[in-house]
Formats: sequence, structure tokens, C-alpha cells
Amino acid sequence: MPARRFAPPRSIRAGLPFLAALALSVLLAACATTPYTGRSQLILVSTGQEAKLGADAAKEVLSKEKMSTDKAKIERVRRIGERIAAASEVEQAWEFHVVDNDEIVNAFALPGGKVFVYTGLMRLARSDDELAAVIGHEVAHVTLRHGAERMSQSMALGLGQQLAATLYGGSSAGAQAAMVAFGIGANVGVLLPYSRIHEYEADHVGLLYMAKAGYEPGAALDFWERMLAHSEESGGKRPPEFLSTHPATANRMEAIREMLPEARSHLPRKGQAAPGAPGAAASPAPPAAPAGTL
Repeated sequence: MPARRFAPPRSIRAGLPFLAALALSVLLAACATTPYTGRSQLILVSTGQEAKLGADAAKEVLSKEKMSTDKAKIERVRRIGERIAAASEVEQAWEFHVVDNDEIVNAFALPGGKVFVYTGLMRLARSDDELAAVIGHEVAHVTLRHGAERMSQSMALGLGQQLAATLYGGSSAGAQAAMVAFGIGANVGVLLPYSRIHEYEADHVGLLYMAKAGYEPGAALDFWERMLAHSEESGGKRPPEFLSTHPATANRMEAIREMLPEARSHLPRKGQAAPGAPGAAASPAPPAAPAGTL
């Protein structure tokens, strides 16, 4: 009796195009590398798409949040932000905004160079060096294209979920179980760890930027010590680091201590003006290199 040739089930055959498309997307983006750290990235979003999404999101934030009218606070954030942006040598449509909310201790950056700092955080950042540590971190998120990377991961995982459902028979109970399992596994196994990698990476590169701009990187430890005390006083509870998008504060501070010697090596030499500082020679920043292609 002749051996029977194995043929994959129809559901698997139907899913192969999805798998091929996902593999092709990953290969096309394999050349993406982060500056300074040299980490490989999955980037499926163009710089133009990224900037458009960031600009749209910034408009929404500006329309919904109460923006500060305090000229001193606005000038302080813009002055520090522009110096750090100049030190990054990455051309973006940089904007630095102050959100008038003393109850929120936070700052965030949107793709394309839109940075927002809450007045609640500014109350804890007592020196310009400490505020520079925060803004340097946010600028690094932009230059390292973390927003585009997160979007790309979601796109790839979405394809993976579709493939899992296809392989298990579309709308069957098995498909639903596969979707749930894949979603949970992807969230903990890929998205959350990558988010923590992004935070450590933004800390690292942000310290380099603030030092190049002439700010003392050691102030980052002073700020995080104050943040830790504030969190303990307010009774804030954090999930375990395994299930958190941000590193535990103690781990973060230890990593920053290890980064300080490298960061301090980027401080301007005596008599040398920092980029963007008064007296520094103006020079056009080179455009950001595309991190990948579709």
C-alpha cells in the first residue's frame, strides 16, 4: 500500500498567507536599529505616518486638557526642552507644553516631538537639572521611535491573533480560546517587557541628552528619590514589575546609577557651550534617518 502523503488541514493552509505576510513584514523591518543603544526594532510605520498620528493626538490633548498660562513655567519647560532637543541632533517639529494640573505627577511625549509636562510634576522637579532629566527621558522616547515601535508590535500581534483564529477554525470555541490565550500571552510576554525596555532605554539616552545639553545627569537620582517618597506618602501601590509597563522605581534608580559615568562623559568641556545654550553656535540638526520601510 503506497504511503499516504501528508497534507496540512485546510484551516492551516488558509492561514499560511497570514503567516507569510507577517514574516515578510518582520524581514522588511529587520534593519531598524536604535541610536546609542544599537537595539534592533520592528518598525512598520513611516516617519510621516508617525508624525501625523502624533500631531493629531497633540491636538486632542490641547483641546481636552487645561494648559498652563503661567509664563514662568512655560518658559522654563520650553527653554530646557529646546536645549535637550538641540543636543539630540534629531530634527522634529518639537513642541513643549505645560498642562495645568497639580494633582497629576506625570509627563509624556507623542510621536513627532510633542512633549507635555504636568504642573504636578514640576512641583517635584525642584531644579532645572531635575526637570531636564524628565524632559530628556521624553525626548528620547521620540528620537528612539518608541511610539512607532509599539504601534508596529500591535500590528504584528494583531496578525498573529488572526492567524491563531484561522488555524483553529475561525469562530469555533477553539479559535476563541486561542485568541484569548494569544492575547494574554502577547501582553505579558511581549508588550509589557518591551515597554519596560523602552523606559530603561529612554532613561539611558535621556541622560546622555541632558548631559550634552549641559545639565547634571546625577539630578535624575534626586528626582526619582523624591518621586519614590511622594508615591509612598500618597499610598500609591504598584503592580509587580512583571505586570507593569514601567520598571520598579528602585530598579530604575539602580540602573541610572550605573549609567551616570557614561552620561557625565558627555558633559560639555570647560569653556564649551552646550547645544542650544546661550552663546552656542547655531547649526542645523540633521534629519532623523528612517528606522524602517513598509
